Amino acid sequence: MKATGIVRRIDDLGRIVVPKEIRRTLRIRESDPLEIFMGNEGEIILKKYSPIGELGEFAKQYADAIYQTIGRTVFITDRDRVVAVAGAGKKEYEGTEISSRLSMAIEERANGKAFKEESGFIKITTEEREEYSSQVISTIISQGDAIGAVILCEKDDRKKVGDMEWKVAEAAAVFLGKQMEQ
Repeated sequence: MKATGIVRRIDDLGRIVVPKEIRRTLRIRESDPLEIFMGNEGEIILKKYSPIGELGEFAKQYADAIYQTIGRTVFITDRDRVVAVAGAGKKEYEGTEISSRLSMAIEERANGKAFKEESGFIKITTEEREEYSSQVISTIISQGDAIGAVILCEKDDRKKVGDMEWKVAEAAAVFLGKQMEQ
């Protein structure tokens, strides 16, 4: 555990304020759900809750099925991290932090396709190592909230993503959103 040197008091309603610097660093926004854990030595541990993370193994299998069917790299993210990857870069990207631009796109409920040379093209992670030439993004919506995204990518300039990939990404996002509502 990392000490911050910040001390806060609990108010009469049992609330504690998480400092702005910590919220900004951890990308915790107003109304974000936090999970509460108790440590072995009396600690109270707050962890950002990821509804998509709850689908972890299922999301990985679903991404693999899409990849095997259409042969495009598949990313499934929550609002902060890559939850599942199938295809090129699987081991490198899984669990990595998504880019702030992708996080904003999810918040704005982005849906569509983009090519590397266009301004709408979005880096998926903060330290993207691969160069993709085209991508489609579809936001996962559950109970009215944007909770993540399904992204299909292609490296080869000659095999750009098209309408079929966009429909697959949309169907996957709707399906995952419905799974979260159950």
